[in-house]
Amino acid sequence: MTRFSSLLAATALAATVFAGAAQADYPERTITMVVPFAAGGPTDTVARLVAESMSKDLGQQVIVENVGGAGGTLGAGRVASAEADGYTVLLHHIGMATSATLYRKLAYDTLNAFDYVGLVTEVPMTIVARKDLEPTDLKSLVEYAKGNKDTVTVANAGIGAASHLCGMLFMSAIETSLVTVPYKGTGPAMTDLLGGQVDIMCDQTTNTTKQIQGGTIKAFAVTSPARLDIFPDLPTAVEGGLPGFEVGIWHGVYTPKGTPPEAIAKLEGALQKALKDENVAARFAELGTKPSSDADATPAALKAKLEGEIARWKPIIEKAGQYAD
Repeated sequence: MTRFSSLLAATALAATVFAGAAQADYPERTITMVVPFAAGGPTDTVARLVAESMSKDLGQQVIVENVGGAGGTLGAGRVASAEADGYTVLLHHIGMATSATLYRKLAYDTLNAFDYVGLVTEVPMTIVARKDLEPTDLKSLVEYAKGNKDTVTVANAGIGAASHLCGMLFMSAIETSLVTVPYKGTGPAMTDLLGGQVDIMCDQTTNTTKQIQGGTIKAFAVTSPARLDIFPDLPTAVEGGLPGFEVGIWHGVYTPKGTPPEAIAKLEGALQKALKDENVAARFAELGTKPSSDADATPAALKAKLEGEIARWKPIIEKAGQYAD
């Protein structure tokens, strides 16, 4: 071996050792968790609880950055194009799957632009209405909606929002198109429901629990497989007469494609520890949800969930014909 080739080999070995050491020391600085929705919303609430707890295990602060707009696709695109070094992660909900069909043009390939860390939680939905709406149970609500389909309004927080997806599923289940009223966020939509300007909304327990408990809106059903401890007297949608109507707004953590496996492993471990944090579990319970299990808080489980949900929602979205440019 020549002196020059020996020098090259030594340099390559040193670079490999340095890279390995760098990954072993990960993280060495602040990690940014991008939430593709506005601060104060349901997904932001989940993210901030998890980020705070993950920071303790990782030994570095995990800060939340809100990059809202275009149904979550702007924030997802921001992460897809970020450096794949483990210092930029994405916490997104079910919209990660539905945007693949809802948006005719995306700046990223949903299934190939990200690596996976794990599932965080699956938040149940609630079918609610303004408090003075005439129906008293889900069966009479369906009959009322069908009989007044040209005037009954269904509010949502915008294309791709959880409330938009659940509203589409509700209209598909009752085989009736209603008047859809999109807002620029969950807050304005709930404000108008509270004020009686719109009739119905289907949204996450993280956004409706306080109003249901306060009696300021009328609740008809939860969309979980079983009744919730927080609302023991509120029937499931299936119990209320909508067979197969089960939907939860699941959340997962992603990184840009090509993130070093060592970094993903540390993020996965920190996520799993965060989901065992008593404070996180208690706050999730107050919001009508619970942390994902260790089996679900894994890259493989999140990847399988995303692929399955894209396949599930594609025909529903195509039937509704509610696309975004």
